[in-house]
Parts: sequence; C-alpha cells; structure tokens
Amino acid sequence: MSAKAQMTVPAGPGYSRIKMKWNRNPGRIAGFWYLLLCMLPLRLVYIPNKLFVHGNAAATVNNIATHQLLFRLGIVSDLAGGVVLIFLTLAFYRLFAQVDRNLAVQVVIFGGVMPSLIFFVGVVSDLAALMIARGANFLSVFDKPQRDALAMLFLSLRDHQNTAAEILWGVWLLPLAVLVYKSRFLPRFLGVWLIVNGIAYIILSLTGVMWPQYHSNMFLYSQPAMFGEMALMLWLVIKGAKPQAWIVSREATIGATT
Repeated sequence: MSAKAQMTVPAGPGYSRIKMKWNRNPGRIAGFWYLLLCMLPLRLVYIPNKLFVHGNAAATVNNIATHQLLFRLGIVSDLAGGVVLIFLTLAFYRLFAQVDRNLAVQVVIFGGVMPSLIFFVGVVSDLAALMIARGANFLSVFDKPQRDALAMLFLSLRDHQNTAAEILWGVWLLPLAVLVYKSRFLPRFLGVWLIVNGIAYIILSLTGVMWPQYHSNMFLYSQPAMFGEMALMLWLVIKGAKPQAWIVSREATIGATT
C-alpha cells in the first residue's frame, strides 16, 4: 500500500451528511460569518467606553498605557474583522449569484474589499497611538502634553476613518437589499429594512462630515433602522436560505410558460 493510500482516510457517513447539509443551506454559512463579525467590534464599541476620556488627553493616554493588552486585542479584532468581512461577502456572493451576479459583485466590493482596507489602514493609527502611549525613545524630544496631544490626533484620525467608512457600511446594504428582495427565498421585508438601514448609515456618515456636532444624536435616532442587519443575520443563522429550491421553482415556472 502506498504512503498516499495510507494517509487517505475515507470520510464516514456522518461527515458526508454534515457537508451535504451545509452545502444545501449556504444562507446559514453566511449567517454564521455575519454572527462572527458582530462579535468582533471590540475596538469600535467597548474600548472607547473603557479607555477613552472625552476632553482629557492625558487620562486617555495613561489608560492605553495601563491597559496595553486590551488595546492590542482591539487592534487584533479589527484585523480579524477585515478578514471576516471578505469571507462574509463571498458567502453572500455564493448565495445570491444566481439572483443577480452584478449586484452580488457590488456586495463583495462595497461590503468586503473596500471596508476591509479601511480596517487595515485604521489599525496603523491605533498602533501609532499605542507607540506614543508606551513612550518610545525617539519621542523624548516632545514633552508629555505634546505626546498626549499627538496620541489624541491619531485616535481622532481613527474616528474620522470610521465616519468615512459609514458611507460604505450603507452603500453595500443597497445592492444586498435588492438581492434579498428579489431572491424569493428570503422575506421581502428584510430587503426593505436593509434599504432603510443603508440609507441611515449614509446619512450618518454625511452628518459626521458636514455637521459633526449632531453625529451622536443622529446615531441614536437611527438605531431602529440599523437593526435591519441584525434581523438578516438572525434569520440566516436560525433558518438559513436555500437558493436551490428557488432556482428549481423558477425553472419549473419558465418551463410551464414555454
């Protein structure tokens, strides 16, 4: 028996059933990628509330220096989030390619590739702030208030990157909403909710650029609209989606009319 044959272990019936089950429900795969993404925004949600002190650069930098591991975990969560976004949008492409391939490609570009790049660029700003908080030797030419102000500059730059990214967080939901609405294997109300969700993100981003003093209030007012993504994620995780059944039904309808 050859070494290759010895290393080959035939898959049992249980493995085959699991693989077939996942292949038959690609919507659930997308749902679990979505769920994983929702568990990763440590840097976006938790760390600002835990470490950042509004209007106090010295306290913020001291908190980062004291809790470096937590801050680094936030950086890692952003890197992981960028990668998960790619896999999520590819899962959506697989799910919706038969509905409208062009729209599915737009989902990958606006929802995966471009936001992931912003994630990775944003990490550079956080690493710069961490370097300043640790007190790198070459920064000794600056006094402590200057270093604190420089660290806050990088943290503020990161916030502005998030504000810019909100445009993409909204734009990618528009082709996704149309795909959900047209698919027939997902409820149409989810498609309508996603359109509202996407428009809310776009308005939120423009508010942050044009009228930053109202950005926080706009974020609070837009919360009901932003549960559209959560609703889609929960539906996919719990019920999944099976485009094969829709394709068979469409082909049967076309065959009956010809």
